[in-house]
Amino acid sequence: MKKPRVLLADDHQIVIEGLKSLLKDNFEVVGSVGDGRALVDQAATLHPDVIVADISMPQLNGIEAARQIKKTDKNIKIVFLTMHLDATYAANAFEAGASGFVLKHSAPSELATAIHEAMKGQTYVSPLIAGDLIRTYRQGDSPEMDLFKKISPRQREILQLLAEGKSGKEIASVLNISPRTVEFHKYKMMEQLNIKTSAELVQYAVKHGIISI
Repeated sequence: MKKPRVLLADDHQIVIEGLKSLLKDNFEVVGSVGDGRALVDQAATLHPDVIVADISMPQLNGIEAARQIKKTDKNIKIVFLTMHLDATYAANAFEAGASGFVLKHSAPSELATAIHEAMKGQTYVSPLIAGDLIRTYRQGDSPEMDLFKKISPRQREILQLLAEGKSGKEIASVLNISPRTVEFHKYKMMEQLNIKTSAELVQYAVKHGIISI
């Protein structure tokens, strides 16, 4: 029986090596990347069956990367492996098209189970946050989260890069747009979110999981 092809994404090499060792018997690890932008590129190149990705990654976080990947290839399954216990992260992950959400301190067998469930077209959530996730869906989005969801994907990309300390010129180079376009999106975003300073913008990015400290 052919082994499922897996692409790994985590910005900690020790985690990548551990995952390779954990998965090698039952899965074919076809590659690994350390940031979300590289993940999008490699997903398009390698066409894995499943991606195992962290949420907090530089340049483009895992959830935004998942959104981009799912737009171009709906068949790729995505399982998040993360430290984030907050069910809001899980809700956002599934909204972005994820098939699984596994906590990093779960038993190793959970990840394999999540991958197998994803391959069958099912979803998997770590039992530790399953109850919280259900409550999150029942409560619905807060007015602040509704506002956050109105930010465009491009604005969220720029928000992350700004929060990581990149200049307008550096962001323009990464995204292949003009510095003027970067500034336009920045100030439009600040207006939408009623944010006055760049420091508040960074705080907002941390609060909403765009970046982590």
